Amino acid sequence: MANTFVIEQPQSIPVTLSSQEWSTDLFDCFKDIPTCCFAYWCLPCFACRTSKEFGEHECLPLLDIFGGSAITMSMRLSVRQRYGINGSIARDCVYVTFCTSCVWCQMSREIKRRRIQIVMVDAKNI
Repeated sequence: MANTFVIEQPQSIPVTLSSQEWSTDLFDCFKDIPTCCFAYWCLPCFACRTSKEFGEHECLPLLDIFGGSAITMSMRLSVRQRYGINGSIARDCVYVTFCTSCVWCQMSREIKRRRIQIVMVDAKNI
């Protein structure tokens, strides 16, 4: 008497990560402590790395030295536009003015989470 084994491979369904909200709050540094420590201790280096990960020139954030926070503000608006995140320029302006390192951390977390655009989910045929 022979035993027959049937093996089913899980099938995958592509799901895109899309939301009209930030995936983390502005002050969610405890969700990524190493990143926030890097931003706190060396914000210019962190901002340059984040800018490069976003596809912009690596040294672009260094221009904030000459123009206040214009580059940080532009990057935040660009991140919101690329990922379709709701928000307002007024709120972005307040965040950039008073919490620059938190803004860069939030943008970095968002870029990391949305960099992988397709998530494979196991599905079963019923």
